[in-house]
Amino acid sequence: MATDIQKLMGTSEEDDDEEMDMDVKEEDDEDEENGGKNIAAQIIAGGGGGMASNNSDNQFQHQQQFQEQVTTPAGGARRSRPLEEKERTKLRERHRRAITARILAGLRRHGNYNLRVRADINDVIAALAREAGWVVLPDGTTFPSRSQGSRPAGGTSAAVTSSSSHLVSQQTPPASLRGVSPGYQTSVEYNTCRMKGVFMPNPSPYDLSASTQPQIPAVVGEGGEQTESSLHIGGSMDIINDKQIIDIPPIPKLPERDFAGTSFIPVYVMLPLGVINMKCELVDPDDLLKQLKVLKSANVDGIMVDCWWGIVEAHTPQEYNWSGYGRLFQMVRELKLKLQVVMSFHECGGNVGDDVCIPLPHWVAEIGRSNPDIFFTDREGRRNPECLSWGIDKERVLRGRTAVEVYFDYMRSFRAEFDEFFADGIISMVEVGLGPCGELRYPSCPVKHGWRYPGIGEFQCYDQYLLKSLKKTAEARRHPFWARGPDNAGFYNSQPHETGFFCDGGDYDGYYGRFFLNWYTRILVDHGDRVLSLAKLAFEGTQIAVKLSGIHWWYKTASHAAELTAGFYNPCNRDGYAAISAMLKKHKAALNFSCSELRMVDQQVDFAEALADPEGLVWQVLNAAWEVGIPIASENALPCHDRVTYNKILDKAKPSNDPDGRHFLSFTHLRLSPLLMERQTFMEFERFVKRMHGEAVVELKV
Repeated sequence: MATDIQKLMGTSEEDDDEEMDMDVKEEDDEDEENGGKNIAAQIIAGGGGGMASNNSDNQFQHQQQFQEQVTTPAGGARRSRPLEEKERTKLRERHRRAITARILAGLRRHGNYNLRVRADINDVIAALAREAGWVVLPDGTTFPSRSQGSRPAGGTSAAVTSSSSHLVSQQTPPASLRGVSPGYQTSVEYNTCRMKGVFMPNPSPYDLSASTQPQIPAVVGEGGEQTESSLHIGGSMDIINDKQIIDIPPIPKLPERDFAGTSFIPVYVMLPLGVINMKCELVDPDDLLKQLKVLKSANVDGIMVDCWWGIVEAHTPQEYNWSGYGRLFQMVRELKLKLQVVMSFHECGGNVGDDVCIPLPHWVAEIGRSNPDIFFTDREGRRNPECLSWGIDKERVLRGRTAVEVYFDYMRSFRAEFDEFFADGIISMVEVGLGPCGELRYPSCPVKHGWRYPGIGEFQCYDQYLLKSLKKTAEARRHPFWARGPDNAGFYNSQPHETGFFCDGGDYDGYYGRFFLNWYTRILVDHGDRVLSLAKLAFEGTQIAVKLSGIHWWYKTASHAAELTAGFYNPCNRDGYAAISAMLKKHKAALNFSCSELRMVDQQVDFAEALADPEGLVWQVLNAAWEVGIPIASENALPCHDRVTYNKILDKAKPSNDPDGRHFLSFTHLRLSPLLMERQTFMEFERFVKRMHGEAVVELKV
């Protein structure tokens, strides 16, 4: 860390040590002047001498340690600072300098800011204020310039949207929420002039999360006991009987939209992954029946369930076992619920959220052992048996059948087996799995190969069948030397700026890069087109759907690297979801898009370096679909049980400012679990269902 700081800041370690010692001496002098009482007050308020403890016990121990070290060698009170506290102060200062150095480096590199070598965070704030048109005096006094005129406290800012060139103004959040979502303004300044995907959502009144509320350290109560308290803006502090009492005003209720009388959106609940075992038997039907009755009591419209290819056609080609699903569907019918089913042509296990293991059919695995090129392959030759490569869609390598024929035979068998449920309308939607996790994307981020968020992932086109297609396309373009994958695209956990392909001005936007990415995404769209053509025949008269994942990390960079490796050709100068929307429109398929509950505030707090923008991505994808008239279903990408997240979903499902009154076709809650069945959690879920149905709810915070 010290080496990085020296490189970025131009500061030697000796200089740092000298400055640290000066900081320590200055703090000692201040403590001497303030006296012992102020020391105790600083410890309680969490601000003494820059000291920060991780928990209340450590604070109390430090208080005792300070009191023991107050000595009076000459009749006067003087505090001798402990050696370990000096070291801790140095570490904190180094950490602060490291963060400042990274900020400065980013501003110099991407924003052309003229900042001095040893600039601090005050210089950064001043530079940003001057760029916004404010006047900043040497003493820090800041005021708007005359050219701005008198600006109200709630000024506006503008951002460029991705599907048009209109400027969308955004009202500054109210004072009570300004500490919650500053990222809405600052995050979009990254490469704003070059970006297509910059989006500022309307400020949501329920973006306040526990992680963004300011906290204060423990307050010492009677008998030395310490209690945790949340510091609210506007609170006051008094001292009574040598104890500090914090007067915390009541927390205002956050406003909520009233969805009474709005459009009815059916709510489904996804069943557990292992509800059907490997023998195609219903696991614990009695307990499941009780849970389904509870869901019915909350007026849930139905359930969603995966129909696993690895279970139904496990041992022999074209021998299907639907027995467990038949019993489940009958149970659902008796409860007068509806069904959404997923044709799951992928492996379960090894991904985030997977708690069971359901591999591909055994006979497919046998073929894969002798011909591993039926699976997606990365540049290092590692195979991913999670699903079949799209390169064999038209290759007869599966016991005389192509992959598309295998999918069609499976879907046709399902339709014949449960035709009565289609005729009665019990099965309301069939989602067709088109890739890993059932999503239309390449398996570019496999956890089993070491990928961790927010890595950019790797291209998955190195099996012999996809390479043959790439070679054919390159020769048709009369550039046969382009029949290769990029050799400078980094690795699974690389960041865009670390690669020659995805960095700003990188090869992704060169002649070869555009050729390769066009071919890579065309393979994805063509696969969806082929499979949906046959799904429409098998499930004629029933709504079919395709699941699209929300690859939101690195969305605020020029290349959108994570989306590119997943097959979404969506850099800053191109709409990568238009071709997918057109393909879905062709087959009258609905789009099931996850990611609708994720918030930009959360992403900035947890992974600020990922330059993620889930809200901007949702806005782009939903508009791409709605503009061509595609119905949109959705589901939560992460566990969802709190009101704040439910409100976020509602806001996306029923946009308040849409002049056409568009809304989601349905919403699926992931998933049925013991936590959902807990009383308090279920009451919150039941409230959410009512609001999705357009019903009035009691105690609405308006």
